[in-house]
Amino acid sequence: MSYDPEQRRDTALALKIKQQIASKGPMSIAQFMRACLQDETYGYYRTRKAVGAAGDFITAPEVTQVFGELIGLWSAVVWQQMGAPERINLIELGPGRGTLIADALRAARILPNFIQAISLHLVESSEPAREVQRVTLQECAVTPSWYDSIDDVPPGPSIILGNEFLDVLPVEQFVKRDGQWRRRAVAVDGNERLVFSDVALNADAQAFDQMRAADSAANGAIMEACDFGALLQSLIERAAAAPLAALFLDYGHDSTQIGETLQAVRAHHYEHPLTSPGDADLTCHVNFRDFTRQTNAASELAGIELAIDGPSAQAQFLGALGIIERASNLMNANPEDAADIEIAIARLLAPQGMGTRFKAIGLRSAKLPPLPGLSSPAPVPIVADGAPAGSNR
Repeated sequence: MSYDPEQRRDTALALKIKQQIASKGPMSIAQFMRACLQDETYGYYRTRKAVGAAGDFITAPEVTQVFGELIGLWSAVVWQQMGAPERINLIELGPGRGTLIADALRAARILPNFIQAISLHLVESSEPAREVQRVTLQECAVTPSWYDSIDDVPPGPSIILGNEFLDVLPVEQFVKRDGQWRRRAVAVDGNERLVFSDVALNADAQAFDQMRAADSAANGAIMEACDFGALLQSLIERAAAAPLAALFLDYGHDSTQIGETLQAVRAHHYEHPLTSPGDADLTCHVNFRDFTRQTNAASELAGIELAIDGPSAQAQFLGALGIIERASNLMNANPEDAADIEIAIARLLAPQGMGTRFKAIGLRSAKLPPLPGLSSPAPVPIVADGAPAGSNR
C-alpha cells in the first residue's frame, strides 16, 4: 500500500465524528467503521455508487460475467436440492451494481421453473446503489424488491448470496500495552486530527477467547474481532421457519491471526483509514474460523442447527462449479474477446491472489444436502450443454 499516513481530510463526516468524540470520548473501531459506512447523512454506503470503474473498487462480478453465471447455476441446483419449492426467496446482501444477480438470472434461464419460482429480494441501504441496480435489472426476468435489512424480507425457503458482504461488518480492534490488552479507538489529537488511540478494556467475552490464545503476543500487537451475531441470528430465525442456504464469498483467512487488516479504498487506491471518513470504503479481512465458531455457538444456543460447508479457496470453489468449461463456452461464442476473457478468469483463480485470498463458505439447514462446490473437490454438474453462452459484456 502506498499512501501518506499523515494526511487527513475534514470531510463532513470527519467533522461530525470529531464532535461526537469531544462530547462522548474516544470512539471504538467498530463504532468508527459503522459511522463511516452507515451514517444516515454522510455514510459511504448511504451516499456513494461504490462499485465499478467509476466507483472506488471492482468486485469479482465486474471482472467477468462467468462469476455471476456460476452463482446463478449454483442457486438453481440448491433450489433443486430443497425439493424445487413453488416459491423461493433469492436474496442478495449488498448487491453492488446488480451485476452478479443479473448474470446469475441470465444463466439460470436454462431452468425456467426455477426462474418462475424466484422472489427476488435485494438488501441494500444505499439509494444511489439502488438507482444503479434498477437500471442493471430493468430487463431482468424477475422483478426485484429492495429492503434495508434482511429481517424485512418475507419468510419462506431462501437462498442467500453475499459477495464481499462480511468484510464490511464492523470489527473491534485490541492492542497490547505493557502486557495488557486494551481496546483500540479513534480519538482527536492536539492538532485536531483524528488519530488511533486506545482505552481500558471492559469485559468482552467474544474477544477474550481470542486474546487469551494470543497472550504471548508482543506489546503493540493488534487483534481483531468481528461480531457476526446479528447476521447469524437473522439466518437462524429464517432457517427455523423454512429451508435455508447461504453462500458468502469474501477475502480473509481461516485462522486467528495477530495483525491489523483495516483498510480504506478510494478511487481504486488505498489510503489511511482515517484520511477520508465517509468518502472511502472501509473493510477488514474476514476471520472464517471465528465465523464458523460463532455460527456453531449461535446454532447451539438457538437449538436450530445450521450446517457449515467450507470454507474453500475461491479457485477451488469456482473450479468445482466448472469455471474453466463455462469460460471456454464463452470464448467460443465470442472469439474476438477470448484473450480478455482468459485474463479475467486467470484473475479470479490466481494463486496468492483472488484465487486463494478469497474464500467461499456456505451455511444451510441441516437437513439439506451439502452445498455444491463446497463439500467435495469433484466437479459439480451444473454447466449444462444448453446453457446460454451469452455475450461478453
